[in-house]
Amino acid sequence: MTDTALLSMARDVLRAQPFSRLVGADVSAFGDGGATLELPIREDLRQQNGYVHGGVLSYAADNAITFAAGTVLGPAVLTAGYSIDYVRPAVGVTLRARAEVLHAGRRQAVVRCELLAVDEEGTETLCALAQGTVRAAGQGSPA
Repeated sequence: MTDTALLSMARDVLRAQPFSRLVGADVSAFGDGGATLELPIREDLRQQNGYVHGGVLSYAADNAITFAAGTVLGPAVLTAGYSIDYVRPAVGVTLRARAEVLHAGRRQAVVRCELLAVDEEGTETLCALAQGTVRAAGQGSPA
């Protein structure tokens, strides 16, 4: 499958998730142990101080981690767990979650994700770091 076809498939999977459609998320890169998820920073995704809500950053980390793992484990994967550390408030026009597989076995992958706020000029500012474990779904995996 070509890189373009893989990216198109990943976008279709993301669009099949109602919550991802709600927040306006898109996959901008997918393949070779990595995935990047982006979403517009809208007013309705902010908390009371004007920063992107931590739950939105957490959503982006979870999905980017799982998509990155899917590039090495296959499409049937589930997040087993992840942690997130918030570095600074997210402000800008786009939230970018860039995930990369650090280690993968046959049924499990460990993935790191940087969450970046992108301003009008395209400058990225690190907002949070996440790390997660993703498992292949199927026989012997939790549902």
